[in-house]
Amino acid sequence: MPFAIYVLGLAVFAQGTSEFMLSGLGPDIASDLNVSLPAAGALTSAFAVGMIVGAPLMALLSMRWPQRRALLVFLTAFLAVHVVGALTTNFAVLLATRVVGALANAGFLAVGLATATGMVSPGAKGRATSALLGGVTLACVAGVPAGALLGQVWGWRSAFWAVALVSVPALFAIVRSVPRSEAVKAVKAVEAPGARGELRALRGPRLLVTLGLGMLVNAATFCTFTYLTPLITHVSGIGQPWVPAVLALFGLGSFAGVTVAGRWSDARPMLVLVPGGLALLVGWSLLSMGAHSAVAAVVLVLVQGTLSFGVGSTLITRALYEAAEAPALGGAFATAALNVGAAVGPALGGLTLGAGLGYRSPVWVSALLVALAIVTAGVAAPAYRAATAAR
Repeated sequence: MPFAIYVLGLAVFAQGTSEFMLSGLGPDIASDLNVSLPAAGALTSAFAVGMIVGAPLMALLSMRWPQRRALLVFLTAFLAVHVVGALTTNFAVLLATRVVGALANAGFLAVGLATATGMVSPGAKGRATSALLGGVTLACVAGVPAGALLGQVWGWRSAFWAVALVSVPALFAIVRSVPRSEAVKAVKAVEAPGARGELRALRGPRLLVTLGLGMLVNAATFCTFTYLTPLITHVSGIGQPWVPAVLALFGLGSFAGVTVAGRWSDARPMLVLVPGGLALLVGWSLLSMGAHSAVAAVVLVLVQGTLSFGVGSTLITRALYEAAEAPALGGAFATAALNVGAAVGPALGGLTLGAGLGYRSPVWVSALLVALAIVTAGVAAPAYRAATAAR
């Protein structure tokens, strides 16, 4: 893999840390800025909305820019809003920085996917994608727990400063490692009909089904991950001090899943998707039924992290292959689909908790979402095979 791809992964690590770290900082932010805890929770929702809207919008706006310029603009904006967020004493300003930061994050990830896959051979998109998304999984393993620790020791603002500081070396490394002449077709100067042509290419049924499956699998992942802490503390009986370790274990599994998918998703994606999807369904069901056992819960957290990100990253890779005629916007719509899932899943899990169905209920929702993905894939398979044979 070109060194520049790992540089992009460093920036994605900082952005992934920013996206998830507020789960442990909300109470401190609410207390410091004199707002309610639900209001502080809106910071997470604002980031999710910004990611969903920002991925296609920022990719469209940056289509006329060289890739390196787009990456530098988005990362600079991301860095700047975290400095503002660390300094502000106004909740409305902090909320605005989360929206702008999400837009910049979405734009960077969309262009980054196009850049990474454009730097490798046409048959190595999966490896490039896994190297880039490894930054997100490492954020779960190290970035989020570190952000929570910084918040406990030096206050929530220190976590914002840390994200900004990690972004600085990535910024300079992009200047040095992403060549000025790297003109992957995804972001070269195009006329308006080029953008319309890419949008037309994104209407393909195979691509839409793949994006839908990615959304469902990611919704299942974040439905349980969002409410994993109350599950393992109230049902599994794991003590609060061990929660960061269990969350990091999920992150380790996700890193393993992305790594394995990177090796197989190019040439043998079905070896990941078919058994992985079925195992994912079984795993969520087992976690819900066996959550009363701390040992079973810990093992299944690792397994489900591996399966979730292995299947999810493989679906992203397949979406990029299906969107070959839309290289600039394919990654953007894949990013948007994943973030729709990241927003829908926790919302559904929250509804079951609000209805008094217990801490296991979000895990059952995850199982149902994966089951829906499997049924959707089964229904679409004959048409998929027919379209492939007709090519």
